[in-house]
Amino acid sequence: MTILNIIEAIDRWGIKEPNRPVYIESNRTYTYGELKKDSDAIAAYLQKNIERSRPIVVYGELEFEMLACFLGASKAGHAYIPIEAHTPKERVEMILAVADPAMIFSVKEWNGLETNAEIVSLEKIQDICTKAVSSDLSFEPVVESETYYVIFTSGTTGVPKGVQISHTNLLSFVNWELTDFGITEGMRFLSQAPYSFDLSVMDVYPALTSGGSLTPMRKDVINDFKTLFTVLPSLEIEVWVSTPSFMDICLMEPTFDGEHVDSLKIFLFCGEELPKATAQKLLERFPKARIFNTYGPTEATVAISGVEITQELLDEYSRVPIGYVKEDTDVYIMNEDLELQEDEVGEIVIAGPSVSKGYLHNPEKTADAFFEYKGQPAYRTGDAGKLKNGMLIYDGRMDFQIKLHGYRIELEDIDHHLASVSYVKQAAVVPKYQNHKVQQLVAFVVAHPHDFEKEFKLTKAIKEELSSSVMDYMIPQKFIYVDQLPLTANGKIDRKGLMNEVNAT
Repeated sequence: MTILNIIEAIDRWGIKEPNRPVYIESNRTYTYGELKKDSDAIAAYLQKNIERSRPIVVYGELEFEMLACFLGASKAGHAYIPIEAHTPKERVEMILAVADPAMIFSVKEWNGLETNAEIVSLEKIQDICTKAVSSDLSFEPVVESETYYVIFTSGTTGVPKGVQISHTNLLSFVNWELTDFGITEGMRFLSQAPYSFDLSVMDVYPALTSGGSLTPMRKDVINDFKTLFTVLPSLEIEVWVSTPSFMDICLMEPTFDGEHVDSLKIFLFCGEELPKATAQKLLERFPKARIFNTYGPTEATVAISGVEITQELLDEYSRVPIGYVKEDTDVYIMNEDLELQEDEVGEIVIAGPSVSKGYLHNPEKTADAFFEYKGQPAYRTGDAGKLKNGMLIYDGRMDFQIKLHGYRIELEDIDHHLASVSYVKQAAVVPKYQNHKVQQLVAFVVAHPHDFEKEFKLTKAIKEELSSSVMDYMIPQKFIYVDQLPLTANGKIDRKGLMNEVNAT
C-alpha cells in the first residue's frame, strides 16, 4: 500500500483502532487514540497562537509527548526541530539563532537559555492535551514541498546546518522502507536513536504509518551496560533500528541471539559503515532474521540504498556494500567538475524526490552542496564510491567529515570549538581508523603556557571546558601535545599528514 499523506496514514489508526498500542514503555502503553487526541489538541493550540509555517522546537529525549508535539506541529503546518535534552547550551544557542523558532515545546526542563520564542513546559503541554478539540475544526497540515522537519548536523564553521526535509521527501523514504524491507502491519520497532538524529526517522514514521509500535530505549539504559544487557533478552521487538556501533556493544552480551530474543525478525542499519565482522556475527547469532545494510545522508532523507546481508554477499565483497538504490532515485558517480565517472571511484551524487531543498537560512552552504541535475534536485554527498552492476560500493569520505558511532562530525567543527578553549592555542582533530571504521578522535594540540604538572590533568581540563560547547561524541578520546602543527606548502594545517601519523601504527 502506497502512503499518500503521512499525517492521514497515522491518524487513520487512531480513528479506526484507537486502542492499538503505539508507544510501549515498561510501566505504561500509549495508544493511537491518545496520540491522535493529544496531537490534535497541540495542533489546535498552535493554530490559534502562532502564524502558520514558522518552525517549532521540540526539546526532550524519547518521550511520548515528543511524538505528540511532532505530529501536532505537522498538523498545524509547522516544521518541527528536534533538540536532544543533553545538547550543550552553546549548540542550542546556535540552533536557535539559525532557526528563529516561534515556540519551544520543552518536554524536558528547558536549559535556561534566554530566547524570544515562547517556551511551553511539559505541564502546559499536558494541560493543552486535556482540552477537547471541536470536531468541526479543520487543520492546515504540512504538505508536498513544505518543510516537515529540520535536523541540525555539524557544520564546518562551528555553526550547525539545518537540513530541511519536506513532506514529499519523507513520503519517498517511508514508502520505500515499507516496500523493500519486509515490514508488515503492526510490527514492534526499537526506538533507540535520539530524535535529533535522523536515524530515528527510520523507526518512527514507518512504524506509525503501518500501525506498528515503538519501544523506547533510554539513554540511562544504553549508558549502563549491566542494565542494557539485562534489558536486551527481555525486549519484545520485531524490527531493530540502530547504528552498527550500538550493535557492536549489544553483541558483547552472549545471550543476545535468536534463541533468547526470538521475536526479532528484521535488522536495519544506517548512520555509518557496517563492519564485515559485525555483519558476520549477526548472521551467526540471528540465522532466522533478515539483516539489511542501508546508506544515505541526512540531506537525502535518512537512506537511499539498501542490501540484505547474506553469507554469499559477505563472501563476495571485501567491504560490506551499501546496496541497491531505491526505485525513485538516481545515483551518479562524479568527479570534482560534476562529470560522470564510468567504472571508477568518484563522489556519490544523489538525485531524486528524497533530496532536501537545502539548509535552513543558509543559501551559501546550500549552493555548495545542492544543484539540479537532469531536472531533479541533486546533492553532493562528499562520500566516495562506485557503482558495480547496480550495487553501490562505499569508499570512504572525500573530505574531513567523518562518522563516529553513527553521528556525522565535521572535524573542522571540533577544531573550531577546541581552539576557543582557554588552554588551547591551536588544534587539529583527526580520526583513527580500524578496519575502515573510525574508532576514535585524536586531537593534536598546541597548548598555551599552563600550570598543570601532568599532561593528563591538562587533558581533563580541556575536555571539561570543551564539553560545554560540543556534544559528548565530538570530544576527542586522545590528546597529543605538540609545539606546532605541521603545515602544507600552501600554509594550511597538514591534516592528511597527521592522519597518516595516527594511522601508521
